[in-house]
Order: sequence, then C-alpha cells, then structure tokens
Amino acid sequence: MLSVDEALGEVLTQAQPLPAERRLALEALGLTLAEDIHADIDLPPFDKALVDGYAIKVAEFESGVREYFVGEEILAGKTPERPLANGEAAAIMTGAPIPVGADGVVMIERTSLVDGRVHLEEMAVRPGMNIMRQGREMKTGDLILSRGDWINPARIGLLASVGRTEVEVIPPPLIRILPTGDELVEPGQKPGPGQIRNSNALMLAALVSNAGARAEILPVARDESQHLSDAISHGLGADVLLITGGVSAGNRDLVPETLESLGVRRTFHKVKLKPGKPLWFGVGLPRGDRPPTLVFGLPGNPVSGIVGFLLFVRPALAAMAGLSRRDPTARRRPLSRSFKHQSDRPTYHPSRLIPSPDGGYTIDPLSWAGSADLRAVGSCDGFAVFPAGDREYAQGDVVDFFDLD
Repeated sequence: MLSVDEALGEVLTQAQPLPAERRLALEALGLTLAEDIHADIDLPPFDKALVDGYAIKVAEFESGVREYFVGEEILAGKTPERPLANGEAAAIMTGAPIPVGADGVVMIERTSLVDGRVHLEEMAVRPGMNIMRQGREMKTGDLILSRGDWINPARIGLLASVGRTEVEVIPPPLIRILPTGDELVEPGQKPGPGQIRNSNALMLAALVSNAGARAEILPVARDESQHLSDAISHGLGADVLLITGGVSAGNRDLVPETLESLGVRRTFHKVKLKPGKPLWFGVGLPRGDRPPTLVFGLPGNPVSGIVGFLLFVRPALAAMAGLSRRDPTARRRPLSRSFKHQSDRPTYHPSRLIPSPDGGYTIDPLSWAGSADLRAVGSCDGFAVFPAGDREYAQGDVVDFFDLD
C-alpha cells in the first residue's frame, strides 16, 4: 500500500500538460501561457507627464525663476509642437508627451495662474520630477510574460499593452464524473428503502470547477458489467475520468476489473490514509495528440471522495493545466483544544479554523462520524492532518492543516 507522497508522485508522473490552443486574450483568463511574450514597443513610447501641471526647465527654477510665460497646452494624445523656450512653461496633462527642453513637471496644485503667467510655489524640484521616461515600464524586445505564467486580470491588461489580442495557452482539462451504484437516486428524488441521494457527483463537479477545469456529470452507472463498461467507455473520452463508488473489495465492486478490461492500466489501488484508503488510479490508452486519460476511482463515501480529490486529483489538474505549483500544501497551525487520535493511518480530520488573539488561527477538530459524514465537512474549513499512531494531543500542539478551498 502506497503512502500519500508515493501515490501523489505516481499521479504527477502521469499528469501531462494538454496541447496548447490559441485563444483570445480575454478567454485566456485563469489559464496558463504556453509561449513567451515580448514587448513590441517601448512603454511608455515617449517621456510622459505623471500629473497635470506645468513642464519646466529645472535649472531655471533652481536659479530662482518662479514666474513663467505659459506657452502651448499639451493634451494626452497630442504631440508637442516645439521645444520649450527659456522662461516658458508648457501646460501639460497626465500622460502627455514632455516637450523637448523640459525636464520636470510641477503639479498644478503647487501653481497659480495670473494674467497668462504661471507662478510656482517654493518647493524641492529635481530633474525628472513627475516624469516617466520612455521605456521605463518596458523596452522593445523585453520578456514580459513567460511560458507557464498564469493569466490574471492584470496580465490581460499587460497583453493588451503589447498588442497581444490572442495567445497560446494550455486549455482547461475536461473531467467526466461517473457515479456508480444501484443504490443511488438523483438529488431531486426522495430515496426509497435502501437508497441514497447522489451527492458525490455535484460535489465533485464543484471541486472541479473550483480547480479551474470543466466538469461533465454522466448518468449513474448501475452495478452490471455491460452497463458499467458502456458508461466507462464514454467517460474515457475525457482528459480525466472520476468514478465514484465500486472500487472497494465487495462482490459488486466491479469498477477495477471493468477498467482493466477496457485497456486502462492500473498504477495503484489503495493508499495509506484515512479516509480514502480504497482509491484506484490508472491510465487509459493513447488519444492521438492528447495525453492518455487519467482515471481515478474514488471511494463512494463522500468525505473519502473530497480527500482523494484534494490530495490527488487537484494536483493532477494543475499539472495538466501547465501550472508550476502542483503539490497540495498544508500550513502548520496549533490546536485550539486537546484531541485524542487513534489510527494506523494518517488521518485527515474535518476541522474549523478559529481566530486567535494574535491574529492567527487555531484548529478545532469537529465531531466526526467517519467517511460517510458529509455534514461535518459542510461545517469545516479544511482538514487537520494527524500522523499514524495513537497520541493524546494537547491544546497548542501544532499539526498540519489542509485547506478545503
């Protein structure tokens, strides 16, 4: 049986970035660049004013000149018509080009205009004041974004500033979710004797969406070989297939043998953790220019499904999307109270975060009935991670905390 780290290593070995696609820049939001982006012009393309005010020769001000004749008015988008003359100031707007000869801009709030002449207050003036020099932001040919960078709103603006309306990106993977089990009914139905509502599919679809991928929920597959085989065959057309239920050791747990009959190569079955021990992972057949389908058989108990998704599926989706950060991360936090842990496996225990007086947070382990207790997870902020073994933890003891979101 593999450890969590060993199993994650196997998953990430198989998780390959998807082929790049060319998209409009706005449609690339939240995706990963598949190319380097260079500046096509200097930015700014000229020396420009950073404030509304008056462009002057700093040396004149330093020699004692405080009153200037107002020459031309330079608006943003206009080009100065002539160099700045001696004893002259040019009225200038934010973003407008600096006239030749000027080397400072005094903001309008420090001036007064009387009979066509501008008076400047006493102040510290220096060359370059309130001016952004040509190329200060970037120069032609500069690398401004790199392959592997994540596209956020600021970077959409940056792409626009260098004329890139389309970019090569890694598209979001498509994940098909296949719930299995004769006992399942849809959430809108009232369960009959021996039945339960299919909560896993919607829960996993929400987790997939939160991870930036596309989710497609398939109809419930019944515990019958041919029906299950047909459903899995359809699911294998996606980049990732998540199957819930049918991966334990019961007589009706048909998923592993059905997957292998369809050419899916098993990588591992069972991980040393609680909840989620029966997790199954394998790799499908080649799909032309796309990586083989990754297949996760998640236990049917919902908390096991969440933990399996956070520990293994989400990092795989990040790798497929070309993101550099792929491993799940935990923060070390103190416990808010004493806690007794008994298990031969590392345990991911639903817990709340409680604000502490020092501005941080402490961990409050919730009362939890095990891997079927979805209500406890609905009240939690994440999972406290308790290593294998029996131990009495004291208030203030520090353990790993794995955020749900």
